[in-house]
Amino acid sequence: MTTAQATADVFLTAFRALPRRVRDEVVLHIVQDASLREDFIDLAIAENRLKEPTRPLKQFLSDLKLKTKRAL
Repeated sequence: MTTAQATADVFLTAFRALPRRVRDEVVLHIVQDASLREDFIDLAIAENRLKEPTRPLKQFLSDLKLKTKRAL
């Protein structure tokens, strides 16, 4: 386990130990901070897309070129 993983583990354990209303306040502060909110959204999207099939970059660029041509 890396230092970052261990720190995250300790933080999450402490967060879970907080009373519900305090946890809600922490989450509310995170949501109200635009930068943190974007980071959490990005992480959630990345996590959801981990199961998607991959394809080579050249194939993606080729498909993108075709879509662009069709849109014009």
